Amino acid sequence: MLNLSVLLEDSARHHPDRAAVVLGPQRLTYAQVNAAANQVAGLLAARGIRPGDKVALSCPNLPYFPIVYYGILKAGAVVVPLNVLLKGREIAYHLRDSEAKAYFCFQGTPELPMGAEGWAGFGETEGAEHFFLITADPAAASTVEGAETLGQALAGQSPVFETVQRAETDPAVILYTSGTTGQAKGAELSHANLVFNALTCNRLFGTQPATDTHLLVLPLFHSFGSTVNMNAGFATASTLVLLPRFDADQAVALLQSENVTFFAGVPTMYWGLLNALKEGVDVDRIAGNMRVAVSGGSSLPVEIIKAVKERFGVTILEGYGLSETSPVATFSDPHSDPRPGSIGIPIWGVEVKLIDADWNTVDGIDEIGEIAIRGHNIMRGYYNRPEATAEVMNNGWFRTGDLARRDKDGFYYIVDRAKDMIIRGGFNVYPREIEEVLLTHEAVSLAAVIGVPHPSHGEEVKAFVILKPDASATEEEIVAWSREQMASYKYPRVVSIVDSLPMTATGKLLKRELK
Repeated sequence: MLNLSVLLEDSARHHPDRAAVVLGPQRLTYAQVNAAANQVAGLLAARGIRPGDKVALSCPNLPYFPIVYYGILKAGAVVVPLNVLLKGREIAYHLRDSEAKAYFCFQGTPELPMGAEGWAGFGETEGAEHFFLITADPAAASTVEGAETLGQALAGQSPVFETVQRAETDPAVILYTSGTTGQAKGAELSHANLVFNALTCNRLFGTQPATDTHLLVLPLFHSFGSTVNMNAGFATASTLVLLPRFDADQAVALLQSENVTFFAGVPTMYWGLLNALKEGVDVDRIAGNMRVAVSGGSSLPVEIIKAVKERFGVTILEGYGLSETSPVATFSDPHSDPRPGSIGIPIWGVEVKLIDADWNTVDGIDEIGEIAIRGHNIMRGYYNRPEATAEVMNNGWFRTGDLARRDKDGFYYIVDRAKDMIIRGGFNVYPREIEEVLLTHEAVSLAAVIGVPHPSHGEEVKAFVILKPDASATEEEIVAWSREQMASYKYPRVVSIVDSLPMTATGKLLKRELK
């Protein structure tokens, strides 16, 4: 029996007075976070949420996130973290697809209107039972039918709760990922998946109990931030300094004032930190405290690796993984010098190989194949999608869709991403999903979406659009319309209206010609 919340509970038992989360002047100890999570668990149990029920959570990097996250787990339920940038119809889809019984939504802009709209689009007829607004305003619930504020709902709840134990292979979290086939699919991750991944991270980082301070700039709803920072950090009673939205100047100020020892981010964040080292910043103090720097999401330019080593005195360690792999699958070898451009070697307990389209092993040195992974980190499958699961799973192996090569020493190097996928500022953007939304525009006949180079985001989303006969729309109008329909990291900032698109004889778009 196992519950992922043991990572919080064990640290609260051994280091109750250690600061768990910090947000500005607010500092909550492990004992306080654990007690508040117990109240959330008690609330859910009192409202009829049973082990295995799905509970969704929309919240930026605030102390509420780990409190509600671990509270859901303590009740034996399954956490469904949602991207806070999703629009109403996208939220409704995720609530419906996950069969959520309850939804915790932070009140803010744009989170409250989007959350309320998504809840309304989901509707009680779909099985929804409870909508909790995370807000300090007790009057806020009156603006949304059927809503309660979290403060009102928790009134009178005991800070003591006996955690519901689950089987190691039972689902703990459902992380939504679109893959390359359109609408988002929920990757079911078990308690064992996530506990093993967190503990393995700390094995790699050499973390000792109650010694590290993380600056948490990665969103907690994403697998990278939730595992590498929150779960791994809570497992060792680390202090998590929260930054709700990445701002390079604020991040540098916190690195300095909070004596941060651990930083994890995507390449564009490191680029931002280097550019924020203005006059007056005590770089020596930052470098003197910094112990570990981790990067993922896309390859780091060698120039950034060198600059971070020079300014912060730490070598960035790179890793690779997906939501389906909990997420870490490979990582820089902590016992040898990192190799720029490499995603490292398989982590403890995980196997990696390269395969062809028919699952045959590709084992030549520097020969290109698709990455396949097997181990304790592999998801249970896609929620309620057995056919989609069967497409990517074979005898315990998960095929990633990413192409790589392996050098003579066993280090892996990504040579191409999953077909057509765009990575914008560390977020995966899937063209087919964007194309399907564009086709709902009254003037759009056909659309093709690709990624184009961008100096700070890595890639930008660009759409090529063919208009319907006699229809009219400007490129600017389509961009503005898209902004209202899609999360801010998804919608195309660049639109080109064209008369035709390159295609094969069978009508398949030739996106490589667009690039």
